[in-house]
Amino acid sequence: VQLQASGGGLVQAGGSLRLSCAASGRTFSSFVMGWFRQAPGKEREFVAAISSSGGSTYYAGSVKGRFTISRDNAKNTVYLQMNSLKPEDTAVYSCAADGLIATISTYRYWGQGTLVTVSS
Repeated sequence: VQLQASGGGLVQAGGSLRLSCAASGRTFSSFVMGWFRQAPGKEREFVAAISSSGGSTYYAGSVKGRFTISRDNAKNTVYLQMNSLKPEDTAVYSCAADGLIATISTYRYWGQGTLVTVSS
């Protein structure tokens, strides 16, 4: 499985961005998908995850109510809609497949990151 994240960029505080992660392979619809981020000088952290069917979603407390994860299994794509962005959301965002919700070490497949920069 190969994952390709896109959609990062520079945005002002309070603005919005939508990240996309396109996956190759026919098994996408069977995977839990997750978004993670790593800010400069910090460890990678969980942001959001979605069940294989899309029926269940999970969020880190710091983004709950502002970010929305979704997926389109017909397009092999998972999205992260980010609203009300804050400077502390600045990080490299990566998508991952086939893991246990928020546990980073359990994810088998990782995409390259996309940089999100939020200016104050």
